[in-house]
Amino acid sequence: MNQQDLDPDSTTDVGDVTDTEEELIRECEEMWKDMEECQNKLSLIGTETLTDSNAQLSLLIMQVKCLTAELSQWQKKTPEIIPLTEDVLITLGKEEFQKLRQDLEMVLSTMESKNEKLKEDLEREQQWLDEQQQIMESLNVLHSELKNKVETFSESRIFNELKTKMLNVKEYKEKLLSTLGKFLEDHFPMPDRSVKKKKKNIQESTVQLITLHEMLEILINRLFDVPHDPYVKISDSFWPPYVELLLRNGIALRHPEDPTRIRLEAFHQ
Repeated sequence: MNQQDLDPDSTTDVGDVTDTEEELIRECEEMWKDMEECQNKLSLIGTETLTDSNAQLSLLIMQVKCLTAELSQWQKKTPEIIPLTEDVLITLGKEEFQKLRQDLEMVLSTMESKNEKLKEDLEREQQWLDEQQQIMESLNVLHSELKNKVETFSESRIFNELKTKMLNVKEYKEKLLSTLGKFLEDHFPMPDRSVKKKKKNIQESTVQLITLHEMLEILINRLFDVPHDPYVKISDSFWPPYVELLLRNGIALRHPEDPTRIRLEAFHQ
């Protein structure tokens, strides 16, 4: 009795709730009857063989009928007005806050995963940057060393080094020529004129014969001084046995058109 005195509309609300439940039960029974009628009609139609186009058309027609019936039911139904009491507002607020909390937690999880990925990318980029800096430092040190080396190589030093090398080559050349000359003098001496006169049985010539060493010097000088025409005319000072020796051993070559001219084989080419 005290509660009814405090809230006089409570009896009215209870009656409205009862009427609403009865109305919902009645609507459900009507919908169930409609479904039974549709089922009976479908069973009476039977299983007729339809083509693809007719079957698709029939399905579309049935979907339109279902949607039309559902629309009419929603149009007949009056929306239920929820009383904005304190408990209802608290419940709705809790639901909204719960939904908002779930959305924020999802956003937070997404942002945390993105932050983790960005952190990994940052660490990888930082590692790459450190490696590039180390390479740059090494290159700078190498550049400084090379720069110092280049500065120490002055023109005078390069000239002195080349001069020293030329002197060494010249000394080696002179030593080689001296060794060759000694070998030729020992094994190929000056021709003996008495032997020549005895063998040939002719009058001794007044021409001075030259050694094999001198013959080779003439051929070498001609080869390097006049490379386009290295042939030398065989003079009377060339002893014929030495000329034949050079030709037979491939050291000298005879001119293809003039047999009185020979040249040194170009072993350096």
